[in-house]
Amino acid sequence: MGVCDAFEHYAPAGKPSAMNAPHLPKVAGIDSTVPPPAHTVAPAAQPTPSAAHAPGTSVPSAPGAVIQDRLAGWVSDLTTLHELTERLARTATVDEAVRELLRAGASLVGARRGLAVIEPSDGLGPETTFGLGLGRAELGHIETVPRGATSYGRILDAAEGKAGTVPGEIAQPDLLADEGLDPRHREVAAILGYAASYALPLATEAAGRIGAAVWLYDEPAEPDERRRHLVGLYARQATEHVAQLLVLDRARATEATLREELMPSRLPRVAGVQLAARHRTGPRGGGDWHDALPLPDAALGLAVGSVTGSGPSAVAAMGRLRASLRAYAVMEGEDPVAVLSDLELLLRLTEPARSATALFAYCEPALRKIVLAGAGHSPPLIVGERRTEFVETSLSAPLGMLACWEAPSVELSPEPGETVLLYTDGLLHRTGDPMDRAFARLHAAAASVPKAIRDDPGAIADHVLHTVLPDGLDAVDSDEDVVLLAARFE
Repeated sequence: MGVCDAFEHYAPAGKPSAMNAPHLPKVAGIDSTVPPPAHTVAPAAQPTPSAAHAPGTSVPSAPGAVIQDRLAGWVSDLTTLHELTERLARTATVDEAVRELLRAGASLVGARRGLAVIEPSDGLGPETTFGLGLGRAELGHIETVPRGATSYGRILDAAEGKAGTVPGEIAQPDLLADEGLDPRHREVAAILGYAASYALPLATEAAGRIGAAVWLYDEPAEPDERRRHLVGLYARQATEHVAQLLVLDRARATEATLREELMPSRLPRVAGVQLAARHRTGPRGGGDWHDALPLPDAALGLAVGSVTGSGPSAVAAMGRLRASLRAYAVMEGEDPVAVLSDLELLLRLTEPARSATALFAYCEPALRKIVLAGAGHSPPLIVGERRTEFVETSLSAPLGMLACWEAPSVELSPEPGETVLLYTDGLLHRTGDPMDRAFARLHAAAASVPKAIRDDPGAIADHVLHTVLPDGLDAVDSDEDVVLLAARFE
């Protein structure tokens, strides 16, 4: 809203003297955090003709001074709204935005506590309740009140066409004096110590209805017209912001669900080997993946890979590549070079603008034998009691980078109790170090695995992950995906 538009819409409600009061009325014993206009003074009384000539009497104020005083008050209020909406704009999640809405609204209406019930009218969720100055137990008390007896319930149900016209606001200035108040509501109000409430719908024409906000007063009170106008303006801006964050959260949740569904729902159980996997995904969603699938003759196929790019396109490409590798592994898994060669041809024909890295290992757990091949991928790491070393693999370009890909495979035989770690480059990139130092950090982390957890591949993976990425960097959002697949041979 521009300043000119704000002046046009922000006409003072009530009598001019009410807007020019030198001090705002006390509301529920709480001093307002929205100060009255600094230049506002009460209009001087018009002197009688006789008093106008008496010595020592004041000269009446000019009409322009009253207009200037009102303009100063409006500018002060608009400045307050600007500051509050700037703070709101800095919030990046629905949780942060709704809590900021409650805090700012409480300051505008002069309340101390409140709650916001988020129930988007499109039915796509999420449906949740946030509290300001109210803990989970106190919110639980409020939820025991019949929904139709609460102000937020009346707003939300009316918005759904269940109770007639949607109220723009609901003020209950003295709950305990209301003879028609629901008995359970009266009981909860007494337990929690609030005596009045003021509620607003969180709805705009563009965003639709996303919920309702209620602020609670410790004493009988209600906001005056000025405060109602200010909080109404703020609530409309906040509703638009929260609605946009809801759309973003839904998109992220959908993408995360799709990405998780494309990953193995569980790792197979194969005699002679124990498996564990860890996967961390960046906020934009990347194309890193892992797989483990049983193969004929009690064999096991292990794979990790990464598709270039991020977002839904990369996730979809990752799903196609992983599914194709599975098919090739079932048909010719004993020859990892053939598997990756087929994958290279498929990628080059179907997605010529995209490249990928991949590593496929054909394992025979009963013989503790692994044959693997990699395309532009980092070498596996063997972790054991007597050694911690990278597997020497042949250098090769990523899939899709050459007209024809082929590199020799490598054979290795883990000792009993040794664990083979397969990982994606995101683990190295997320450290922020140059690649040589990142490899050194990974090697040191694997070498420092405590003896007490060497029998548990999941514990080994966790130790390596937390050691390579300290200070919670293994869990925080990052543009880099991380995949870690651990296979311990018995």
